[in-house]
Amino acid sequence: MSKPILLVVAAALVDVDGRVLIAQRPEGRSMAGLWEFPGGKVGPEESPEDALVRELREELAIEVCDTCLAPFTFASHSYETFHLLMPLYLCRRWEGEIRPQEGQNVKWVRAARLQDYPMPPADLPLIPMLFDLLG
Repeated sequence: MSKPILLVVAAALVDVDGRVLIAQRPEGRSMAGLWEFPGGKVGPEESPEDALVRELREELAIEVCDTCLAPFTFASHSYETFHLLMPLYLCRRWEGEIRPQEGQNVKWVRAARLQDYPMPPADLPLIPMLFDLLG
């Protein structure tokens, strides 16, 4: 049986020290407590880049221009009721100070330590790719 495809977009925000920002899903949401890359659903009539710029503004209070988003890789994972397709972009430049807006915890983590944080199944294959890039 075919499942609906859910298109979400995520960013690997990389700071000047080569660390990646991860956010913990707050209580009351599906997969609460798990760590993930910031982002969210792509809306109708929205490009993945536009959705990511919007999500980063809403979630972290930062401004990112779409030309600062570099397509990196993607995740494709089948959950029980839907199939997730998630492009992951690298972003090294943004304006503003990161301030979580949705009650989530955030951490800057070295790529080599990402596996120490429990993540949704779709995010796990992205870790080795980030490690290869950032070490």
